[in-house]
Amino acid sequence: MTICYFGLYKMDTRNRITLQGLRENGVKVIECQNREPGVKKYFELVKKFWPVRNEVSIIYVAFAGYVIVPLAWALAKMTGKKIVFDAFMSAYDSMILDRKAYSKHGYHAAKYFFLDWLSCRLSNIILVDTNEYIDYFVKTFKIRKSKFRRIFVGSDNSVFYPRETKKENNIFLVHFHGSSNIPLHGVSYIIRAAKILEKENIGFDIIGRLETYRAAIDLSRELGLKNINFIDYVSYEKLSDYMALADVCLGKFGVSQKAARCSSFKVIEASAMAKPLITGDTSAMREILKDRKNCLFCRMMDADDLAAKILELKNNQQLRQEIARNIHETYLKYFTPKAIGAELIGIYREVGEK
Repeated sequence: MTICYFGLYKMDTRNRITLQGLRENGVKVIECQNREPGVKKYFELVKKFWPVRNEVSIIYVAFAGYVIVPLAWALAKMTGKKIVFDAFMSAYDSMILDRKAYSKHGYHAAKYFFLDWLSCRLSNIILVDTNEYIDYFVKTFKIRKSKFRRIFVGSDNSVFYPRETKKENNIFLVHFHGSSNIPLHGVSYIIRAAKILEKENIGFDIIGRLETYRAAIDLSRELGLKNINFIDYVSYEKLSDYMALADVCLGKFGVSQKAARCSSFKVIEASAMAKPLITGDTSAMREILKDRKNCLFCRMMDADDLAAKILELKNNQQLRQEIARNIHETYLKYFTPKAIGAELIGIYREVGEK
């Protein structure tokens, strides 16, 4: 099987894992990628695709490829190919509803809505990471549900894997990484939980680009916290070194509609590391996790409940070990690159048969 991996994509986690998984399953991948500014990228993509058009059976439009799907559709029509589009998430949901980067009633909202609608209408199969997100796309953009397939997010098991490490102190360490300015992460609730636990010999590592953490750092200073360590952005490869030191890893806790319907890379990375996990209780998270089996759920936007769950894990070594073991088994079954690649092969074969 040979596919054309097509688009403007960066080598972010989603694309890194997808490419790794396909190749581990013996799929030949021909990359047609260009990130030139303006219209030049469209001409460059055509130049890369045309010589290999007879080799490939599928045009896979990689995330984030909303604006490039119309070109892929035109090439597919000319060559008799099918399009699998990794939407992964909704541009309208991310930019307008979640981050509130623009008004819901202006030009940008209309643009992002149109991009989501058009890219989905032109694709044969659309990939997203949860069933909740499928329901959102169907309801919001009136796309046939039969076009959607769920493909979980994953993590690289050559980077994120269980390992023994020795800490320099006996502080119970809680780990979080992500962006503070994305509402679904709920960093302010982590900080307020740290305040509740400041006398419990519990420390917090919070990793992310510090320029996005100004409000969080200000809140920590306002609360007079000494048990939070803000760490500037670290590379994907080094992130696992920090996670290895942690006793517990955290997922997402914030308020947004998107938080309720999407999964989380940090959750999957914790599962790859066999780390006890606490995350907000959402329907999307319940698609992959079970409370008190392979995670602890806490109420969203609730610092008191988060603090209580952290303290419970600190005081219950047996529960920590059970969750760590079970969540790693879940990772090995569903979230390795090879497992995700195998799911994609099934989808490609289905598309080919149609």
